[in-house]
Amino acid sequence: MRTAEALQRCEEITRTEARNFSYGIRLLPKSKRQAMSALYAMARRIDDVGDGPLPQDEKLAELAEIRTDIDTLADGGLSDPDDPVLVGLRHAIDRFPIPAAALNEIVAGCEQDAVGKEYATIDETEEYCRLVAGSVGRLSLGVFGARGDPDRAAELADVLGVALQLTNILRDIVEDRGMGRVYLPTADIERFGCAPDLTGPADAVGELVAFEAERAERHFAEGLKLLDVLDHRSRACTGAMAGIYHRLLARIAETPTAVLERRMSLSTGEKLRVALRSLAGVTT
Repeated sequence: MRTAEALQRCEEITRTEARNFSYGIRLLPKSKRQAMSALYAMARRIDDVGDGPLPQDEKLAELAEIRTDIDTLADGGLSDPDDPVLVGLRHAIDRFPIPAAALNEIVAGCEQDAVGKEYATIDETEEYCRLVAGSVGRLSLGVFGARGDPDRAAELADVLGVALQLTNILRDIVEDRGMGRVYLPTADIERFGCAPDLTGPADAVGELVAFEAERAERHFAEGLKLLDVLDHRSRACTGAMAGIYHRLLARIAETPTAVLERRMSLSTGEKLRVALRSLAGVTT
């Protein structure tokens, strides 16, 4: 497959599937936008296996195959020259110092989903968040670049990833429950007197959600310091993506029990306003 065709396909996947993330990616220059689209397309592929209808053993087998593809990319190869996502990623990795092996962390998180891992403590929940979201931040830094200490930038990317994923977890309590998943820590669920599957009592779940929203807000306060070490367009991209989730978190915190009634979201107009504000340098 021609590289141009592969990159176009990755961008199509991002536009149609990324929703919140696409608002930020659009703010990047072409080469970085293409690289980020390729990264997103692979992350989407991994997530689709983890969230799909296959039996556990088949999910794990498919995830193992994706691990092989990732390892080949990290070693400088290409396991399938007709796969647009792999071709797009090969091009991105050749152009930018992307730590391709970090994609295996997303696979590890989805393996936990496939086997139905339970999370006893907030440390375990946050480690899951680092696998599936912090890794994306660290991969993105390979495309963006960062000023100053690279280890500090990676640390901030991890913290911001935790903030984003905790917001996702709070938004998707009902949807995740339908798949037999509870990501909030058992210790907190018991502390607030909630049912193990978060079916109620509604007031108790609301108190738990408010508590976890405060925790996510603290992660945002720290993680958004990442913006200070990025160039203007990369800052705008990250600020737009994070800003959408930050506003969503604020909405959840205003009415914590609403997550039990509907999937909370921002309108297209609100997302566009966040993206435009980010491009202008406004991040809150």
